[in-house]
Amino acid sequence: MTGRVLILSWEYPPVVEGGLGRHVRKLSEELVRQGVEVHVLTRGDQAQELRAGVHVHRVCEPPFPHDLDRFLAWVRSMNHDMRRAGLALARDFDFDLVHGHDWLVARAAATLSTSLRIPFLATIHATEHGRHQGWVDKPPQSTIHATERWMARRADGLVTCSHYMRGHAADVFDVEEDAISVIPNGIDPDDLQPVGDLDALRARYARPDERLVLLVGRLVYEKGFQFALEALPAVIRRVPNLRFVVAGSGTHEQELRAQAQRLGVAEHGTFAGWIGDDMLHSLYRIADLCVVPSLYEPFGLVALEAMASGCPCIVANTGGLAEVAPSDDVALRFRSRDPSSLARMMNKVLTDDELRDRLVAQASEHVLRFDWSDVARQTREVYGRLIGAHAPVEETPTGVGTLSSEPR
Repeated sequence: MTGRVLILSWEYPPVVEGGLGRHVRKLSEELVRQGVEVHVLTRGDQAQELRAGVHVHRVCEPPFPHDLDRFLAWVRSMNHDMRRAGLALARDFDFDLVHGHDWLVARAAATLSTSLRIPFLATIHATEHGRHQGWVDKPPQSTIHATERWMARRADGLVTCSHYMRGHAADVFDVEEDAISVIPNGIDPDDLQPVGDLDALRARYARPDERLVLLVGRLVYEKGFQFALEALPAVIRRVPNLRFVVAGSGTHEQELRAQAQRLGVAEHGTFAGWIGDDMLHSLYRIADLCVVPSLYEPFGLVALEAMASGCPCIVANTGGLAEVAPSDDVALRFRSRDPSSLARMMNKVLTDDELRDRLVAQASEHVLRFDWSDVARQTREVYGRLIGAHAPVEETPTGVGTLSSEPR
């Protein structure tokens, strides 16, 4: 499929809240290289620009709210603005398909699909049900979950980043697995370049004779960092010259700091707070081990980035991580939520240089499977199937598909 697509995303560089914006950028740019004309509708200051061949259109936004209830109203307003902007664009361009990323843009994407009589493809990057271990019966989680469920049933096609997520989405939203395409996230090792003096950065966190363990991600419960901290005392007894750095911020940060104090490991580590990509890529290069202890992980990009950077990994045997690290040849796996299992794996890697070297060598080959050109090719195939099979949809009944109401 070549043609012209309209992609909706609530973030796109330089507006970046997390991994979604980076994913949409890399996918969009590779689609352009493969002959697709890509227009991205997102938010930000500059109204229109051409970035690496991608036509980026931005809607202005009010100040970003940090209260979740106000955030939901902010999302509704953004969708209204995106819908209007998308309809204006459609006066100048004939789009073949609209591709929305996650629930944050589902309302606008679905309405544009209906108005323009083109298919709607939705990529589900994560779910509220998964993030909160099924506790989605009360607002605001119930509102987000209902929107996700509505999106999954309204879309003409769905994409998830792993087979785990396909089964999860089918179960949670009661849709057929056959309707969901699995297309993994991609990785470009050229994007993982470190900056600055790595020796000086390493000295900031550990001495030359110390082992440095990296924990990186949003500091929220589902990322499982509490279990990694609980594993540390047993590891330090075996590897007393251990240091750790926690890179990231989030609602669980103060609790994690307090836990480190209670466990007596705080003096062995540093909570670095939020870090930019350049700093993260550098940390991958100086760490002796990266631990990804997630309870819920749709894919596992941190593990993939660490492996591509030459940093050995230990991952929880859960979710998409089991697909990113399908065997102990590329990364060791431990039982999720089991600190003793994690401690044993950490001791293995930190005390066995031959094992570490083998993991690094095998992982460097494994990551080549997650190539953005292949991700874009698979995405184009999904586009082609949907466009070929699409019949114009009727207007969605008021109260279900309109931007002015929440899903029932």
